Amino acid sequence: MINSRLIGRRIIVFGSATGIGAATVARLVAEGARVCAADINFEGATKVAEAAGGETFAVHVDIADETSVTQAVNAVVERFGGLDGAHINAADLRVILQDSDALNVDLDVFDRTVAVNLRGHLLCTRAVLPHLLKNKASAIVYTSSGSAQGAEPTRPSYAMTKAGVNALMRHVASRWGREGVTANVLAPGFTVTGEMKSQMEANPEEAGKWADFFMARTPHTRLGESEDHAGVVALLLSDDGRWINGAIVDVNGGSLMRG
Repeated sequence: MINSRLIGRRIIVFGSATGIGAATVARLVAEGARVCAADINFEGATKVAEAAGGETFAVHVDIADETSVTQAVNAVVERFGGLDGAHINAADLRVILQDSDALNVDLDVFDRTVAVNLRGHLLCTRAVLPHLLKNKASAIVYTSSGSAQGAEPTRPSYAMTKAGVNALMRHVASRWGREGVTANVLAPGFTVTGEMKSQMEANPEEAGKWADFFMARTPHTRLGESEDHAGVVALLLSDDGRWINGAIVDVNGGSLMRG
């Protein structure tokens, strides 16, 4: 059951045109928040904002570009009169399949991954923090990945940068927690997004292999969906999550268990 714990909250979601970000926009709006859907895919973000309804609007943002990030945040503050929360969820997944291994990865792929997953997340943090600090009860949620804690023979750039996001989150939580800004990480496991479902329908045999692979490693009845993560983000941005600070919240059906 959707509640109304975010009524009046002013939130920006970076990386909101598809997947977890799109589901998060819909969930935040359903709980009463005023939301800016920010994405490099402005058309996609606009469709998400229109579908969500409420006081939702879209802005274009390239989180690897400082001016673009600043303009996006300024647009939210100008429209809503301030900012209470941010979900920094953006990633450039176009290069992830080229992220081979430490010996063979193209350094352009590595540099692009760092530009978005590390530099971009720092730029977003720097842009939103001054506004969040004015409220004494605000929050940042970063999207990381189980890859930051697990081990894979491929995707070193992705895993390294996601581990860096975890470190950035802990820095923010420890530096500004006493000033009212909480920071936490959402660490998704394998998630079947709407885009993945379309790909699966186009290539059901290959999709079945992937689904079987991840189901064999997940002690649950199903694989993850974007909405599973959206609810957790809503919690962390609400008063229900005020006592959670500096945490990595694993949402993975049990595929990675740690204490």
